[in-house]
Amino acid sequence: MKLGDIAPNFRAESTAGPIDFYNWVADDWCLLFSHPKDFTPVCTTELGAMARRMDDFRKRGVKVIGLGTDSVDDHTRWSDDIEETQGARPNYPIIADTDLKVAKLYDMLPANTVLGMQTRSAQDLFTVRNTHLISPDKRIQMSMTYPMTAGRNVEEMLRVIDSIQLTAAHKVGTPAGWKPGEPVIILPSVSDEDARKLFPDGWQTVKPYMRVVEQPL
Repeated sequence: MKLGDIAPNFRAESTAGPIDFYNWVADDWCLLFSHPKDFTPVCTTELGAMARRMDDFRKRGVKVIGLGTDSVDDHTRWSDDIEETQGARPNYPIIADTDLKVAKLYDMLPANTVLGMQTRSAQDLFTVRNTHLISPDKRIQMSMTYPMTAGRNVEEMLRVIDSIQLTAAHKVGTPAGWKPGEPVIILPSVSDEDARKLFPDGWQTVKPYMRVVEQPL
């Protein structure tokens, strides 16, 4: 899946019951993140971290949904471990992609992959480690792929969400390491004439292609 692609719809079982993805997302933003195998240590910490930060995602209008290749029963039993060890139980649906249909649909695995659920290992599915941010028009706006040994950074996900939503609202980009409240950059596609209407308080021209302005509210 490339940035700007339409995120495919699917139907699947989950810990919240049967889900039609488009109907579940509705008109909200969505963060879809996947893991290759239940009862694995790094993923255990990630699912707990996501649960602890759910209020931060909700504030941004982002629905969170996990995807795993094991059954609903396995997801439920694993959730007990996550709550015990991480202090938070997954409070978002986890898809049971037992036939790998969704993983293939989202290009996490080759379409011809054949792996039995009882015999496949996390290493067999090591590419099922994607995080996709999907906008209300169902387009992929951000993708991150992590190795199995490196836990995902929830703070970075929230930072990128803030940046993307700011761009969608105000025609600005964010510099390296940007944090909310810091100056931003007027997009090159915005002419100086249009920029004066959008940013009447003016901006700093560092280079003709780099115009720095205070973050719009």
